[in-house]
Amino acid sequence: MTARVTTFGPGALATPANAVTIGRLLATPVLLVLMSSENMDLRWPVCGLWIVLACTDGVDGYLARKMGTTRSGAFLDPLADKFLVLGAMGVLVAKERFWWLPVVIIAGREIAISVYRSRMGRQGVSIPARPLAKAKTVVQEVAVGFALLPWTADRHPNVATAVLWIAVVLTVVSGLQYAIDGEKATRVAL
Repeated sequence: MTARVTTFGPGALATPANAVTIGRLLATPVLLVLMSSENMDLRWPVCGLWIVLACTDGVDGYLARKMGTTRSGAFLDPLADKFLVLGAMGVLVAKERFWWLPVVIIAGREIAISVYRSRMGRQGVSIPARPLAKAKTVVQEVAVGFALLPWTADRHPNVATAVLWIAVVLTVVSGLQYAIDGEKATRVAL
């Protein structure tokens, strides 16, 4: 007996990939509350939850590629990523583990590109994510992970800071790629 692969059309909402994404969205506020706690006993569980939530980004992507991408997934996945990463970075700024400037640069780019892609989408121009944009998300997640991991947070806080600045560079460069891709797509559409 062979396994049957279910594929979902572009308008589907109830897909396995979207279930993982929605789970990440719903778990993020719990993570942020736990991160805000001063309870030292929560450090390892918080780090573990962060790793699980960060890894679900790859899981939902895998499921979407295997079973079919959807418009709702294309909207929900980046939203969940931004909510998770920017929320965690905001807590780390509030706890003075991250400096505000790199986080503001990252947040500014994320908001600007989201608005830009939305505006271009309303004009019928699609700007798909490039591999560098996916890499910057992973590096952002790694920076937060190092800031949460008790070993590096206590003994080597500069590791998280260095990775955060690498994430800033990737974030800015990938944002410029979106702008260039959007300009090219607009010229082709005309």
